[in-house]
Amino acid sequence: MSERSARWTKATVHPDMWADPEDDPRNDGPAPEGELGALQDCLTNYRTTLLLKCEGLDAEQLARRSVPPSTMSLLGLLRHLAEVERDWRNWLGREAPLPKLYGRRDADFDGAVPEQAVVEAAYRDLEREQSETDAALAGYPDLGERVGEDGIAIRELLVHRIEEYARHCGHADFLRERVDGRVGQ
Repeated sequence: MSERSARWTKATVHPDMWADPEDDPRNDGPAPEGELGALQDCLTNYRTTLLLKCEGLDAEQLARRSVPPSTMSLLGLLRHLAEVERDWRNWLGREAPLPKLYGRRDADFDGAVPEQAVVEAAYRDLEREQSETDAALAGYPDLGERVGEDGIAIRELLVHRIEEYARHCGHADFLRERVDGRVGQ
């Protein structure tokens, strides 16, 4: 990709932001109470940020690998995070692991092709896998409880989820800027 898009944002109050404060869905009231609430709020904000970075793009733009030689795309990130959410449920129990959503390794990125049906499926998969993982974790109110084969603490699992979304939101910043020039945190 040799052509650079002009940088822009919808924000007018703070030009380094994605949107103005009154238009930002992450500004939804007072901070939550307690450790669990804080962790869940942080995760929700990163999930929302990822969706914001994808909004307003068509299937070709979402599937575009805009930072060569990386195989990452925004659509690939949506699919990857659906896969990761599913995998985290495997950490909770000792039963047979859930099968991969998209098959072999890297299929989440390799299968991120510019087709509307693939885009719609990715959003559905992500929403479903997030909901199912959230529901599974709701059964563990003690953040110090150790689960699964490796005896991971629920707290550590929640922090790993936040870490995964945070890392990929950073990738999404670069990918989106290269697709159409839109910037902002």
